[in-house]
Amino acid sequence: MRFTAASAFDHAMPERTAVLLVQLGTPDAPETAAVRRYLREFLSDPRVVEIPALVWKPILHGIILRTRPSKSAHKYASIWTPEGSPLMVNTARQATLLRGWLGKQGHEADVAFAMRYGNPSIPDVLRQLRERNPKRLLVLPLYPQYAGSTTATAVDAVNAELARWRNQPELRWVRDFHDDEGWLDALAGRIRDQWEKDGPPDKLVMSFHGVPKRTLLAGDPYHCECLASGRLLAQRLGLGASDWVVTFQSRFGRAEWLQPYTEPALRELGKAGVRRVDVVCPGFLSDCLETLEEIAIEGKQAFLESGGTDFRYIACLNDSPAFVDALGRLAVRHLSGWDTRRPDPEQAARRGDALARRRERALAAGAKA
Repeated sequence: MRFTAASAFDHAMPERTAVLLVQLGTPDAPETAAVRRYLREFLSDPRVVEIPALVWKPILHGIILRTRPSKSAHKYASIWTPEGSPLMVNTARQATLLRGWLGKQGHEADVAFAMRYGNPSIPDVLRQLRERNPKRLLVLPLYPQYAGSTTATAVDAVNAELARWRNQPELRWVRDFHDDEGWLDALAGRIRDQWEKDGPPDKLVMSFHGVPKRTLLAGDPYHCECLASGRLLAQRLGLGASDWVVTFQSRFGRAEWLQPYTEPALRELGKAGVRRVDVVCPGFLSDCLETLEEIAIEGKQAFLESGGTDFRYIACLNDSPAFVDALGRLAVRHLSGWDTRRPDPEQAARRGDALARRRERALAAGAKA
């Protein structure tokens, strides 16, 4: 293997701290070709589809990538904005606002975001950060609940890129924050704001992204963390046991996934005479196809067709100040022990002198820069 390094290095460069936010990903455009590229990468990940490659590849390339991209492109087009993909727009704002939040708190850190699938890719963003001489790297996957198919594969991708580096940074990563006080408070606040305007619903549906049931049986903690998040959120809202329900959406394929499934649950509620439901998606930090199209459009249609009269989707936290504050506090906890505080003028001068002396010694020892 040929190891890689920054395009240029100077011994007088300060050693920096970097924070990398990682989201799932999005196609580059709401077009069939772009969606096909995205789905090919996404569905080729063995952590996402745990089917032997000899069985799965003919299905993926012979059936799914021939039929699904055009249908998905139409759905993406229904939620695309003038700025682009909602997931991309929201994640970029989160990174920018987190950088500003850390700065206001006196921390110096480079904050960037990457997509596990699609662009900007994890390798590309890490290589851009490398040009800034990062000595410390915190990876913060934007998934409150841990799953092998989300958090773990993001960490895999980071490690695969760093494995090629000659000069690696010290590495930390956030495993999950499904019970984080700040995140839960921000989410509860979002829901209360909606209810102050419209009143509470007959039932609050908390819809999480689904995963195959076999992952639970194999030891993946995702299901347990979703249930814990739902319970803690309901406690904050003062809800009784009959006031809320946890469901799982985005089922794919014929295998059994975590239940109850969201759309059938909405239909059952409509048939049972429940007049109004509010749906929130606690596993999603940014609005995206799964929330804006699958829930706000398809879920609404399913509920109303089945006898319900009032369906309201509660938006994700996106770039809300309460969430940025929670994200900042989460990052600071995981940065603890690293020297990230912005130096005062006197400290900055001393550091500059020390770096200059280091460069002089390196040049004297034969270094080129």
